[in-house]
Amino acid sequence: MADRLSAREAIALLSDDFDRLPVAEGVYAPDGPLSWQGYDASRARATERTGEDESVVCGRARIDGTPAVLIAFEFGFLGGSLGERTGDRLEAAYTYARAHRLPVVSLVATGGSRMQEGMLALTQLQRVARQSALTRAAGLPQLAVLRDPTTGGGWATLGAGADVVLALPGVQVGFAGSRVRPPGADPAAYTAQAQLAAGAIDAVVRPQELRETVGLWLALLTAPSTEPAPPPPALGTSDRLPDTGWSAVQRARSPERPRAQAYLDAYFTRRAAIGGDRCGGTDDGMLCGFGFSSGSGSGAGSGEHGGRVVAYAAQTGTATRPAGYRTATRLIRLADRLGIPVLTLVDTPGAANDAEAERQGVGAAIAELFGAVATARTPLTTLLIGEGGSGGALALAAPGNTWATPDSYFSVIAPELAAAILKRPPEEAPGTADQLHVRPQDLVALGVVRGIVPGGAATSPPPPG
Repeated sequence: MADRLSAREAIALLSDDFDRLPVAEGVYAPDGPLSWQGYDASRARATERTGEDESVVCGRARIDGTPAVLIAFEFGFLGGSLGERTGDRLEAAYTYARAHRLPVVSLVATGGSRMQEGMLALTQLQRVARQSALTRAAGLPQLAVLRDPTTGGGWATLGAGADVVLALPGVQVGFAGSRVRPPGADPAAYTAQAQLAAGAIDAVVRPQELRETVGLWLALLTAPSTEPAPPPPALGTSDRLPDTGWSAVQRARSPERPRAQAYLDAYFTRRAAIGGDRCGGTDDGMLCGFGFSSGSGSGAGSGEHGGRVVAYAAQTGTATRPAGYRTATRLIRLADRLGIPVLTLVDTPGAANDAEAERQGVGAAIAELFGAVATARTPLTTLLIGEGGSGGALALAAPGNTWATPDSYFSVIAPELAAAILKRPPEEAPGTADQLHVRPQDLVALGVVRGIVPGGAATSPPPPG
């Protein structure tokens, strides 16, 4: 079990500049709405023990230079449980955030809803969910830091409902608290590390790194821009275009060709990754996150760390799993809501098509990504850096703003598979590649891509042929 920080200790990890929001609450009946005998006495003891008069402390703070509304749970006050007064304070904090256009950071440590207030306590989850939804609709980011423990309705609203979810090492995280889990349940499944592996949280962060990490995320998520991200320059060794369709395929499949990681390292000065599809899965073959581009820091969308903020979703050359498509969809929808331009890097032989991928809903996952790209209001830019394998690649491509490198190809299907479907022998795959017109210059001539990006910057397309 991780060390349990008090609300004030958790706040001190993030900020030295915290001002508590004023509290305005009504008069409550003795021993609460259920007249639960001894409830007032329990609250009084909790106040004496913790110095707090409720299970949450809400205020305005500056975190590594970015102002935010900070919500911190006090687990020592009746297990950090949610009651009516807790709901009052959470609603007031969210209302203040929207009025002042501030992001919300929640330091969660709760055992769930307060039993002494019965169903009135449980309905506070609906209040919190509504406030979170209103804040999301207002285009304001929400971050959660999971402390020990994060269980019950607090996990299912403020925690799991945040845009970016971080956790301290070793903390308990799960909908079921330790006293209500099924007999024999594996305790390892209810940890931050397990939730990270299941795609439910984005990162586990050590306490000494929390201020810098949250500060970076706030800077990244609060710098909107209406300008499209420029495509990166090609990182290949040659700007010479392939002579044949088959040579284009071979160059794209070469193990020496630069992959997404190299492009991201060159394009961004600093970046932070989101991880997981929030549906139980992760895919290392899809890299998603936000970063400061290495260009000029002036103009809209520039942050204190320098450079414009750009969101990215990048395939790494492997067959993309359903979780990868869902994570990319999550990234694009978040960037769209916050007004941050998106860069996608296409590089996959195609979508994973094994039996497990089908069981995980690969078709539905691709459909969701197509929909997110088609309806995004924020500008999207795509660079084809390697293989463009069928719909599994096209789902990540920006219509009308896709570029290609000399080391890439795009095809309706892999040439070998096309030859097999046409009942041709394997040795006819190279000729089939030519017939499919998969070269970068062919794609320009077909109007599928805008142009070819050599080393340096995007240029006008060369003549086809």
